[in-house]
Amino acid sequence: MSISWGATYACHYLDLTNVPDLVKFKDEGWKETIYSTDFQSKSESRLKALSAAYRLKKPEKRFEELKNYSNELESNIANLLKIRARMADKVYGIHKVHSNYGRVFCEWSGIEKEMAEPLKSCGHYMNVYGQTVEGILEEEEQYADQLKEYMAFADSLRTVCRKYECMQYDFERAEDNLTNKQIQKEQLNLGKAGSSFSLTGMKSKLFEEQIKQADSDLRKVGEETQKFIDTALRDIDRFKRQKVKDLREIFTNYAIMQIKQCKKGIAVWTSAKDCLTKM
Repeated sequence: MSISWGATYACHYLDLTNVPDLVKFKDEGWKETIYSTDFQSKSESRLKALSAAYRLKKPEKRFEELKNYSNELESNIANLLKIRARMADKVYGIHKVHSNYGRVFCEWSGIEKEMAEPLKSCGHYMNVYGQTVEGILEEEEQYADQLKEYMAFADSLRTVCRKYECMQYDFERAEDNLTNKQIQKEQLNLGKAGSSFSLTGMKSKLFEEQIKQADSDLRKVGEETQKFIDTALRDIDRFKRQKVKDLREIFTNYAIMQIKQCKKGIAVWTSAKDCLTKM
């Protein structure tokens, strides 16, 4: 007789290659063994985190906007990094071309007499410029790493949104539970209990206790949710202010670096021109 899907699922939580676990699995029965792994609560928590956003009745607009913003922020930074990587490849190629210039000028100087020194000097400047590419790319990589940190921050923002969605889902479920208890009590008092459940012998006092407990649970969950919202929004506001400051600094320094490298290129070709005019 084949073991059902439950036995297969239990393999994720039990080491059935281990003899004691295997004996326990056979002796106690697969159902009891599976339930002892607490797989139901684990699965429920994972499913809740994945689908809470789609079941919320009253989602907080600010967190919805934040989730969309985090996705767009990550996408924009990713695109920016792709462009920078392509440009870095181009810069590397340009510097290698300068190294080729240097090699050709130096080889040419070997067969000349009057032009030998100017050609050799020109080749030297080209070689120097070509060799600076490693330092340039390392410096650029530092700015890229700083931008990558904000991709991680964007993921953190989404994590905050998912946490809020789970807490809001718990709050709404507690709210529904309280409402259902109140409705059941009213039906009991009116003697019109629904046919889907039996209220035979149930006292109104029992419902009152359940309503008090449900109300207490709702207040507790509501306070925790509101506390999380207040703290999260303060942290997010601080993050946004810091983000503007950091990105301004990153982009400004990157622009300064590019200007500096362009000036080096101009200086190299100016020196090369001076050498060539001496021929």
